[in-house]
Amino acid sequence: MNIVDHIFSRCDRAATALIHSEGGVTFGELETLVRAAAALVQPGPHRLVGLHCPNGLAHIVWSLAVLQAGGVLVPVAPELSHPERDALVRTTGLDAVLCAGGRDWHTAAPHTAPLDLPGLPATLHTGLRTTAPDFPEDALAALNPALIRFSSGTTGKRKGVVLSHQTLLDRVTASNSRLHIGHGDRVIWMLPMAHHFAVSIILYLLHGATTVLEDSHLGADVFRTLDRHAGTVLYAAPFHYALLAACPEARPVSSLRLAVSTAAALPEPVAVQFREKFGLPLSQALGIIECGLPLLNDPADPAPWDSVGRPQDGYMAEIRDPAGAPVPVGETGDLFLQGPGFVDAILSPWTPRAQLLEHGWFRTGDQASADATGAIRLAGRSQSVINVGGMKAFPEEIETVLNDHPAVAESRVTALPHPTFGHIPAAEIIPADPAAPPRTIDLIAHCRARLSGYKVPLKFTTVSTLPKTPSGKLLRT
Repeated sequence: MNIVDHIFSRCDRAATALIHSEGGVTFGELETLVRAAAALVQPGPHRLVGLHCPNGLAHIVWSLAVLQAGGVLVPVAPELSHPERDALVRTTGLDAVLCAGGRDWHTAAPHTAPLDLPGLPATLHTGLRTTAPDFPEDALAALNPALIRFSSGTTGKRKGVVLSHQTLLDRVTASNSRLHIGHGDRVIWMLPMAHHFAVSIILYLLHGATTVLEDSHLGADVFRTLDRHAGTVLYAAPFHYALLAACPEARPVSSLRLAVSTAAALPEPVAVQFREKFGLPLSQALGIIECGLPLLNDPADPAPWDSVGRPQDGYMAEIRDPAGAPVPVGETGDLFLQGPGFVDAILSPWTPRAQLLEHGWFRTGDQASADATGAIRLAGRSQSVINVGGMKAFPEEIETVLNDHPAVAESRVTALPHPTFGHIPAAEIIPADPAAPPRTIDLIAHCRARLSGYKVPLKFTTVSTLPKTPSGKLLRT
């Protein structure tokens, strides 16, 4: 089964699939573009192809082309630093990187070929693999893989989340049980496609909705697009809703039926201001790359505003104590989920679904509680992840970079509350020479050369000691 063939086998070819800055694209026109692009890519079955491309029509066409041609899509997020991109190539054993939308690769490849798709040119860089990957390629191929998305996981080390074509289909079908997205919907899109494409854009295309691509994050621009195109669905992070609700022009839009907030905890001021401006509540959801969209605060069956609602159809949730027993109603414990469309495997270290799940359940790494109706409130991460405007930063990764600076003996990175982004990384530094601590500007430059911009700490504090556990590990707050 190929998810792209499935999309086009059930679509209305005359209906509008996408609206972008230069016009609209019907499903029939999109299929023609994708088939032409797939013929140019020709990756071969289960060949891994990285896609380095910004948001836009090009990202959608070339992503679908890789999938339709039998390749495995590996999105390369635009914010990744050069060392992070190199690490992704090594970990996945990428066969090729496809650059489109004006992007190019940062190093020379053994072979480079232009792909001349009218209006959407791209370049294919091949021969990047220099060593055999450390995962079983035959086991990966046996899954009929469609996508490998990189997430730092619960240990702070990058791991490729593998999703097959069938898993994607199961996931986007189940995830839509309460979204009810379908023909006639116009979804206003502004999230980064490299992080959300497979579970969101594919869901909209599969169910016949129109996706309106908004290039700007500014509240006024998003509002004008919502109003002009009579948008029916918003799917965004709290960061976007804060900007939208603060827009002086903002007012109720009669066509808007659903506004889903995901990727980070929803602050109460944002929830209140949005409802006051638009007369519509924000519906929190919990999206997890390993699981899909299992939890949604359904406006048809609303739960308290600060919850992520109840499990969507086909999903189950349990809150457990450290011994694995269910906790009483209202008490906090580890959140476990079960349902369709869960991760097929972790790429590195290779871990198939059966070994990843615990008796069929996925441990999310979130602390949560449930009320008497089953509505779930998130209390924070079991681990130390920092959510920066919906983007996940892991302290261990940042600390590794900081500790590599010659003037730093040791560091600890924590989350600092921020009114717009939710949290930002902040670092405590033990200088190698207490008499000559490193300058903040030098530490920022050191981090920017090695990390994505959102991971760079914006506050540095010099300390003489760092709190440790009895076993000598950094104490996380």
